[in-house]
Amino acid sequence: MKHKDKTILSRTARLTGFLALQRSTVGVLAMVVLVGMGERMAERFLPIYILALGGGVLAIGLLQAMDNLLSALYSYPGGYLSDLIGTKRSLLIFNIVAMIGFSLVIVIPAWQAVLVGAVLFISWSAISLPATMSLMYKVLPQNKRTMGVSVHSLTRRIPMALGPLIGGLFIGIWGEQIGVRMAFGAALIMAFAALLLQQVMIEDDLPEKNAATDTCNLAPEKNSIKLLRLMNPAMKRLLVTDILIRFCEQIPYAFVVVWCMKAISQPISALQFGFLTTVEMVSAILVYIPVAYLADKSTKKPFILMTFVFFTLFPLMLLFSHSFEWLVMAFILRGLKEFGEPTRKALIMDLAPDNCKAGMFGLYYLIRDIFVSVAALGGAFLWQISPQLNLITAFVFGVIGTIGFAFFGKDINTSSIKEI
Repeated sequence: MKHKDKTILSRTARLTGFLALQRSTVGVLAMVVLVGMGERMAERFLPIYILALGGGVLAIGLLQAMDNLLSALYSYPGGYLSDLIGTKRSLLIFNIVAMIGFSLVIVIPAWQAVLVGAVLFISWSAISLPATMSLMYKVLPQNKRTMGVSVHSLTRRIPMALGPLIGGLFIGIWGEQIGVRMAFGAALIMAFAALLLQQVMIEDDLPEKNAATDTCNLAPEKNSIKLLRLMNPAMKRLLVTDILIRFCEQIPYAFVVVWCMKAISQPISALQFGFLTTVEMVSAILVYIPVAYLADKSTKKPFILMTFVFFTLFPLMLLFSHSFEWLVMAFILRGLKEFGEPTRKALIMDLAPDNCKAGMFGLYYLIRDIFVSVAALGGAFLWQISPQLNLITAFVFGVIGTIGFAFFGKDINTSSIKEI
């Protein structure tokens, strides 16, 4: 082999090592891009689609409440199934369920069908996330796990950035109804491609037949109450403050597109909103790798705290954004809320018992999103009173959550793996 070829291979190996890339993780990342691209082409415009089909504000609020509630209800069984049959098999099931949901929306052009289909597809990320995080922790060394989670989060933002832009283009060409249904058609095709690819790339990872540890039974724990008793006190404190921050996010979440396209003094188009989403995702992508590198070498709390600050500031910034130019600034800020999100996920996995990490991760999201689903539905009632009241209430919850984590949040030092 020529010296030049050896140099290229050496540099490639160093890059893949730095980014924590292995065959199974690459398979997961490919799945995330394909399923995520199809999902985001249509999902971000569902509030507009519901209005076009005759649904009202409460239907939009119900959709967002369903998203959070189903994310909660799916997370724990998703983690349990992953612990039971392995990541590869569980992801196959999750993809098939999402594809059925896409098909319902394509075949039945009614806002009620959107709600039914959403039961199957809107929480795909939530149900697959515990399995994905568990895989990262099985195949990656301790000092590369935050990087692995960050690369996963970065990859998720690629379809989040491009999907709404393409979806906005579809709406611009074919209108709000046909354009969204065509976007779901593209989602179905890409989900099928992801299904085939993940089965080829991801290696089998059936649970190993090891002896039970003091922290978790060998068999995955079915009883969530028993699993809750194993939850680290530091994780419980993180959970409480995370719930408050998600109230800040979810109270206005479903209505951000309505604010931008309908409520402000200078409304924007669907294509412009797609561009704003791209701006948001690019902002997030730019901070992932440097933050992951630093978090793997130090403590995680400062990065998570900064994330909570950005979550808190976004609804306040949005309140004063009434033109496209100001909305660009607001969505840059919204992208920066991802500053420490992978670090938060990595901290959850660090604090979880070794033999049931997927289950514990799912339990965390189960508890969190059950509470947060109330915030999403409450956001609809606040919006009916006043869009401004919706945004201000979200900001107040963010302030409380950020201050709470600053005072009571705990951390893991990666170099010593001890609580500080």
